[in-house]
Amino acid sequence: MAKLAKRMQKAWDGIDREKLYTVEEAVKELKARSATKFDETIEVAMNLGVDPRHADQMVRGVVSLPHGTGKSVRVAVFARGPKAEEAKKAGADVVGAEDLMEAIQGGEINFERCIATPDMMAVVGRLGKVLGPKGLMPNPKLGTVTMDVKGAVEAAKAGQVEYRVEKAGIIHGGVGKASFDEAQIIENAKAFIGAVIKAKPSGAKGTYVKKVALSSSMGPGLKIDTAALSE
Repeated sequence: MAKLAKRMQKAWDGIDREKLYTVEEAVKELKARSATKFDETIEVAMNLGVDPRHADQMVRGVVSLPHGTGKSVRVAVFARGPKAEEAKKAGADVVGAEDLMEAIQGGEINFERCIATPDMMAVVGRLGKVLGPKGLMPNPKLGTVTMDVKGAVEAAKAGQVEYRVEKAGIIHGGVGKASFDEAQIIENAKAFIGAVIKAKPSGAKGTYVKKVALSSSMGPGLKIDTAALSE
């Protein structure tokens, strides 16, 4: 086993690797051990008992974190006319139609969320092979194909997080910054975890939530008591 750097040794000092923590306990430990020069991201990782290769076991959705992510999100919107103006007024960073499609085809992807009005999907559909693998393809189930452009942009800017299970059954997402108050991180983490639990697919058999962990960008990963979560 590789030897831990002094900083990581200090971060792990006093941590019981086998202990199952409550979310409250884990957040307190992570904040106490955050000693980097930058504002670390607090992340949740969940190991689910699903096989996303089967459509009835896919877990995907969005959740609005009560206190945001602490991260500035760039939003692109495919829209024309009044809806394009609505997107700009709501704070969208990039707004366009065919011109935006051409920019993306040319490799210009400088945004983290993509929203489109339904009438623009014929244009957006040509970008499936580009946006799809990056998880940026607008989807009506996620509220990113909508006529409510203003609401979608504001939600994305306010801290709405998209989650999607990976091949190995893992879901992870940032739920705030180490500089947040403990209560803010706790509420965000519980909102994220709760959303994933509620999104349990019909095809999931046996134990749905196998493991949960909370960690910081440069800190230890702490195991969460899943029994306490269900309560």
